[in-house]
Amino acid sequence: MTGSSQLTASGNETKESAAIDQEPTAAAGAGGEGGERRSAAPRGRAGGASAPGELRADCIADSAGGLTFDLTAPEGTAAAWSAALVLRLRGGDGADDEVRLPLGPNGAGRLRAVLPSTVALAEGRWNAYADLGDGQDPRRLLPGVNDLRSLVDRRPLAGIGRLGVRIPYATKFGNLALRSWLRGPHAEAGDILVGPDGMTVSGRLYGAVPAAGAHAEARARRIPGRPGDVPAAVTVPLTVDGPEFAFTLPYEELAAHWAQGTEPWDLWLRPADGARPVRIARLLDDVADKKQVFSYPALPVRCAAGQVRIGPYYTLDNDLAVRVAGPDGS
Repeated sequence: MTGSSQLTASGNETKESAAIDQEPTAAAGAGGEGGERRSAAPRGRAGGASAPGELRADCIADSAGGLTFDLTAPEGTAAAWSAALVLRLRGGDGADDEVRLPLGPNGAGRLRAVLPSTVALAEGRWNAYADLGDGQDPRRLLPGVNDLRSLVDRRPLAGIGRLGVRIPYATKFGNLALRSWLRGPHAEAGDILVGPDGMTVSGRLYGAVPAAGAHAEARARRIPGRPGDVPAAVTVPLTVDGPEFAFTLPYEELAAHWAQGTEPWDLWLRPADGARPVRIARLLDDVADKKQVFSYPALPVRCAAGQVRIGPYYTLDNDLAVRVAGPDGS
C-alpha cells in the first residue's frame, strides 16, 4: 500500500480534523443530514444477506477514483425513475454537500449507481442513503462487499492537477459511508524508516515538480504564547528523482522545542522556494483510517529538559505527523 499528502486551503492548516465518526445513539430523522445514526437492523449477517427492510450496497472501486454501488434490495422493492443513491457530507449544510446519483435496475433484485471519478466530493465523511423515489425519506445503506483491489498501490500520473480519493467503509454503527479527499498538489507518503536519531520519509509528489529550494517542513502545532509569534518550524532538504522525493528529519531539534505534555508536529513539503506548501499524507490505498492501523515506534531522545519520546503517526485525516511527548509517553 502507499500513501499521500496535501495542503488544506483553510486557515486551520495545522489542526487535525474533528470530522470523525460521530454517531449519536439518538436517531435523527431517517433522512437526517447531521451526524450518523444507529441502523435499526442487525449488523453483520452471514454472506452479506439482507434482512427484510434492509438495503445493503456492495462497492467496487476503480483505479481512476470512481465507485460503483450495487444494492441488494429486499424482495418486492421497486425503484421509481427518480430513484437515487444519495451521499451527504457529514456536518455539511450547503448546496454542494449532497450528491444524488441515478439508481437503476441491474438484474433481479439489484439496483446500481455509479460515482464517476469526475464528480468531485469535498474532503470529509459522506453518509450513504438510498432514495427509492417512493415518497419516503432516503434510507440509510448498510455495507455489503467492498472490492477495493484497484486502490491498493494506486499510482496516478504524477502530472495530475487534482487528486480525488474516495474509500467506502463501515461506520462504528455498521452503516455505509465514504471517506473523501480532494487535493492538489498532493505529496504521497511511502516508506517511513524510524531510526534512533530521526526518521526518513520517501514519497511521490503529484501536481507539482520539485525545483530549486525544495524542502520538507515540520511545523509545531502548539500555538505560541505571545501574539504575533509563529509556530516553530524545522526544515530539511529534499532528495528528488523526478516526482519521487525523500528526506530525513532529525529528532534533536524537535526535542529542543519541547515544553511539556504531548506536542504534535505536522509534516509539509514545499516544492520550491516561495511555493505553496503541500501536506504530506498517505491516501493512495484501501485503508480509510490509518491512525489505528499504521503504528511506528516512539524512541527516547535526549534534550535540555531531560528525555522525550518522539515518533511518527498518521492523523485522523491520514496526514503524516510527529509526536513529541514526555519520557513516559504523555
